[in-house]
Amino acid sequence: MVETLREHKDNAAQLFASGQWEAALAEYRYITRAAPEDLASRQKVAELLQRLGRKQEAIEAYTDVAKAWARQGWLLRAIALCKLILQLEPGHGPTQRLLADFHAGHSEPRPRLMPSPAVSATFQESHGEGDEVLPRIPLFSKLSPEAFLAVVEELRLKPFESGAAIITEGEVGQSLFAIVEGRVDVVRQGDGGQNRKVACLGEGDFFGEMALLSDAPRLASVVAATRTVVFELTRDQVERLAELHPSVAHMLRSFYQVRLLANILRGNPLLFALTPLQREAMTKAVQFHAVPAGQSLLVQGQPGDALYLLLRGQCRVVHLLPDGHESQHPSLHEGDMFGELSVLLGLPATASVIADTPCTLLRLARADVERLIVMNTGLREALFRLSSERLQRTAQLVSSYEMLGA
Repeated sequence: MVETLREHKDNAAQLFASGQWEAALAEYRYITRAAPEDLASRQKVAELLQRLGRKQEAIEAYTDVAKAWARQGWLLRAIALCKLILQLEPGHGPTQRLLADFHAGHSEPRPRLMPSPAVSATFQESHGEGDEVLPRIPLFSKLSPEAFLAVVEELRLKPFESGAAIITEGEVGQSLFAIVEGRVDVVRQGDGGQNRKVACLGEGDFFGEMALLSDAPRLASVVAATRTVVFELTRDQVERLAELHPSVAHMLRSFYQVRLLANILRGNPLLFALTPLQREAMTKAVQFHAVPAGQSLLVQGQPGDALYLLLRGQCRVVHLLPDGHESQHPSLHEGDMFGELSVLLGLPATASVIADTPCTLLRLARADVERLIVMNTGLREALFRLSSERLQRTAQLVSSYEMLGA
């Protein structure tokens, strides 16, 4: 039976590709009768009915498979099909109500992991016995029904073939994306110019919101690992939605803060000592700081007013000796923290920190350091150890210079 279905699928795909839509429809209908759980084939039936101009039949088929995708947790696929229906018949009432049902969910939701290992998003479903399960979309779950439908209206589907770049490292972000189907690789360029894969995202995952909301350059490239379809929401659309529905901006900001927190924790192990409440407060207090190559971030002898965490790029650390010569300290790389001497000990900077390359940093002002970090015993002690090591290094440098001068 399995081999027979495989043969029918291959034949159906060939007929579809050659434009023999009636014959392809007959094959896909055979497959869906034999395997009604095959939602991809059921979706092909709907698509072929649309291509053949049988609009009402196509709408009914799209509706049925959208509900089936939603019950299995594939909310973005379900929404994509609803948008296809609304293209066929704008203002279609049953589809608008179906979208509202997707958003509404049920009371007392609980998380459920998606069945595919490629998908890292978590959806929420009902506790109630006998209720139809309609998982919720995490990013949009706190929006009102009106705001949710407004966002869905703005979403645009974009396909990318395998190997195509969806976003490029270093560019200014103009859109955020949600993966409807397929997989993408997150790739970053190393110091030697070689690309390295740092993550893999799958259906239901969102990306691109950090650069969009912070005006910082893209910190990585995202490349389609397979044929991939995404929803895109541009900066202009976000601004327009935020004016009409302020909760959209709040929702995106909250999502951005959670992702930012993950990057901070991954970038510097010192911050694991923060309590959950302190972590949440820190994500709200930090600011993105993008600087060009050559810009000074700390100046030797001058007080610093913030703690910095280097997210992207490289900085050189220079100590000016009494005779005017410069001595190089080890360079700072992604994940390194600096500026702690001034904000913790009230000392002027013992060396200058200059961006060797265009850099993206997180900046935490002195008042926020005192409020969030100084009160945390473990983190405070770790930062004091870091400060002590850097002071000792500077003292050894000066001592060596004085001995040479003697």
